[in-house]
Amino acid sequence: MSVRRVAIETLYHGLYDGPHATPKPSEDGPVFLGIGNITEDGKLDLHDVRHIAEEDYPSWTKRVTPRPGDIVFTYEATLNRYAIIPEGFRGCLGRRTALIRPNPDAVNSRFLFFYFFCEDWRKTISENILSGATVDRIPLTRFPTFPVTLPERAIQDSIATILSAYDDLIENNTRRIKILEELAQMLYREWFVTFRFPGHQKVKMVESELGPIPEGWNVEPLAEVYKTGSGGTPSRKIPSYYGGAIPWVKTQELQDGFIHNTDEKITEEGLKNSSAKLHPPGAVLMAMYGATIGKLGMLALPATCNQACCALTPKEPHFGSEYIFLALLNRRTDILALRMGAAQQNISQEVIKAFPLMRPNTDVMDRFNETVKPLMALIGLLQAKNSNLRTTRDLLLPKLISGEIPVEAAAELVEQTA
Repeated sequence: MSVRRVAIETLYHGLYDGPHATPKPSEDGPVFLGIGNITEDGKLDLHDVRHIAEEDYPSWTKRVTPRPGDIVFTYEATLNRYAIIPEGFRGCLGRRTALIRPNPDAVNSRFLFFYFFCEDWRKTISENILSGATVDRIPLTRFPTFPVTLPERAIQDSIATILSAYDDLIENNTRRIKILEELAQMLYREWFVTFRFPGHQKVKMVESELGPIPEGWNVEPLAEVYKTGSGGTPSRKIPSYYGGAIPWVKTQELQDGFIHNTDEKITEEGLKNSSAKLHPPGAVLMAMYGATIGKLGMLALPATCNQACCALTPKEPHFGSEYIFLALLNRRTDILALRMGAAQQNISQEVIKAFPLMRPNTDVMDRFNETVKPLMALIGLLQAKNSNLRTTRDLLLPKLISGEIPVEAAAELVEQTA
């Protein structure tokens, strides 16, 4: 099979970066595409967007107007996120985002998109990262020279079809996860916001600091019900602290779901010689600093985290991880109202400890756990399956390019996986 190494600039019509400013707020209008709208798994998440006013749109698209098929990516702060602009999108690039417009005569654009997730490209990026005082960035001036390993066009087309099938499986699971998440959140709100829990008709309401609550329930500081702990960052100056087997969570990995893997792992030596602590499966992590304040993650495996995370673990069996996860998710606005600091907003662990938490009686909690635990467990299983599918997809690409795995065999593997 013919394979060649080419500069990426030979595969696109243009490379464009976004504006280095932020528009005035607008309640509606075109999308101002930010880092947070590009997910780690290569999708655009437009549920929470910043808008620009219609009259300002022309001035924010002077450099480029994103169009379907363009590949948008992050080049500063949070790196290595890529997504394809879909049909119907209307907006502009935001800060720290850029896009390339693939040349369909030079490359299958979906092949190129998948290539950005393989180890070969990630290695190229890591070798070219510029580390600044506050954030890392990909130098766009050097980006056009970055090499891409390119097989012949027929193989590109086959690879794109095979890997797109993996994406379809992931998308189907994602839809199921969304439904289950909505069910779990609806259940929480039904029982603990509108108080329509089983037997609620026989319980009178009494006043509390959170408003009327059922008699026999209490409001207590979070620390009375859950243990809190923080993390730490092993010294970057000692290479032997990194590259081990212990997952190390950073705040950008908190995406309101289960955490099955991490970008970085540390060694036993790194854990021992830092303030990082190992937290058990089921621990709920919450971001305490920066743009991700209030974001949550539930550990699916033993892991540690950096100092920008707060770990919450149950003190008693009636109040499990599912309850605190859903409670904090539902009350995120209350959490964000407690932010402090101007340049770097944060929430201290002491503030989290004192956060008022509703404590239902144990009979209600036991019935709630019987219902919600299977829902959350299924969400975790589907997210784990998606994680494995992404890993398989990304590992397949170099083997398909090299011919180590024939495309016919890979196509059969997809059918078996489905």
